[in-house]
Amino acid sequence: MDIRISPHPLSGSVTVPASKSDAHRALILAALADRPTFVGCAETTRDIDATAGCLSALGASVSRVDGGFAVEPVSAVPDSCTLDCGESGSTLRFMLPVAASLGANARFVGAGRLGDRPLGPLVDALKTGGCALSSDRLPLEISGRLAVGDYAFPGDISSQFITGMLMALARLGGGSVSLTSKLESAGYVDMTVRTLAKFGVSVERRGDTFNVSGSLRTPDALAVEGDWSAAAFFFEANALGGAVEILGVDVDSAQPDRAAATLFSTLGGRVDVSGCPDLFPALALAACGAESPTEFVGGARLRLKESDRIAATAAVIRAMGGSCDERSDGLLVGPAALVGGSADGANDHRIVMAAAVAAAFAHGETVIRGAEAVRKSYPAFFDDFRSLGGVFDVL
Repeated sequence: MDIRISPHPLSGSVTVPASKSDAHRALILAALADRPTFVGCAETTRDIDATAGCLSALGASVSRVDGGFAVEPVSAVPDSCTLDCGESGSTLRFMLPVAASLGANARFVGAGRLGDRPLGPLVDALKTGGCALSSDRLPLEISGRLAVGDYAFPGDISSQFITGMLMALARLGGGSVSLTSKLESAGYVDMTVRTLAKFGVSVERRGDTFNVSGSLRTPDALAVEGDWSAAAFFFEANALGGAVEILGVDVDSAQPDRAAATLFSTLGGRVDVSGCPDLFPALALAACGAESPTEFVGGARLRLKESDRIAATAAVIRAMGGSCDERSDGLLVGPAALVGGSADGANDHRIVMAAAVAAAFAHGETVIRGAEAVRKSYPAFFDDFRSLGGVFDVL
């Protein structure tokens, strides 16, 4: 789906959708708990549905009901199963150790660039724990049951590896995860620790080691938080001159993307996105309207997302008449009025949404190719965009 956006500032109020990061964790732990759980989640997305589908394949019952999901925990794992992770890196990296903790004989498949996402350290850890894996890339097969133990990971590769292993160890009743280098995106591990606590599991950090103890017990019901990463696109709008009131987010959230509340005010300087890489596309497009150049650093992992987000963001900025210089781990974005143009969404939901918001403040029309990518995390984005005054038509 291609869309053509005509300039019109965004204003009004918007309630952001549920956080898919929070939903993944809640659904997985509900499927591993002792009794049924209601997970409050008014909206769903392709990524959330991928996790729900994988849990169902493992023997849980995850049903969409009014206002959320009714989750019946795994009672018996099938003799063999296929887990389709779609394009969700979180689903893949969380479900691999979870499947191992259940002793599943499972085949993992995915779509898009998911097969290019690195899994090496996680695969190595699972093999150390007694599992057999056919590959370190999708598609792959896993068998064997993960043993309780201490598992070591580099902290600068992916916090998702650590989250997946913490949830698997909670299923097993204990164990630990140690870091061999500085932890990036630490807020995502904090999210996991908080969600585990809601299910009765304690994670104590001592230095670079996370010690897991307790057994998973349902809280009966819990609500998924609003998504700070979705809120970022409306902070982008406000940075470009809009007047959007953002509702539905928790200021006390552990989501790393809570940094959106402050980072947009630092544009025109040096911005480190290592702890919140998902904010990068929105920040970079907003930086086109800053008074001085903005240097984005710490984003090397952005090249391994749904797209190469550094290259894709740079391409959008240039296509719309902006100025930027690509670096290995970021961009140098120069202030330049965006004039519109034709931009490729790169099959990446965050690229599409960042480009759409910027297009609302450009001087001319902008065509965005592949706008359907928003369904991955924010299916109602263009409905909300229109409610705020956004003007577009589908080509």
